[in-house]
Amino acid sequence: MQRINLAEKLAAVAHPWQPHTVAEFNGHDLMVARFQGEFRWHSHDDTDDLFLVLRGRVTLQLRSGNVELGPGELFVVPRGVEHCPRSDDGAEVLLMERTGTPNTGDAATAEPRRVL
Repeated sequence: MQRINLAEKLAAVAHPWQPHTVAEFNGHDLMVARFQGEFRWHSHDDTDDLFLVLRGRVTLQLRSGNVELGPGELFVVPRGVEHCPRSDDGAEVLLMERTGTPNTGDAATAEPRRVL
């Protein structure tokens, strides 16, 4: 058991859209990531996707409309719902997904699992 300082972990994340696992919780990865610009439209058929904004602003684009998030706000994208995260000015985010979930929804195009 150890305490985790999210600011220290985020300082080690150099590039946007590359989540880094900082802890595991009941078969899920808790990850930190930097968002800058627009990601890509995707969905996760087998798991929900949790976004908690730590710094900055994030727009979760959904086919049914956008969800705007600021610091301290979170949103859970239900499994199977297509979404496209965007941050025009940059953001720092905590993510939670089932371990092994490809960040793009497709293992062939996903970032590798990185652990800090």
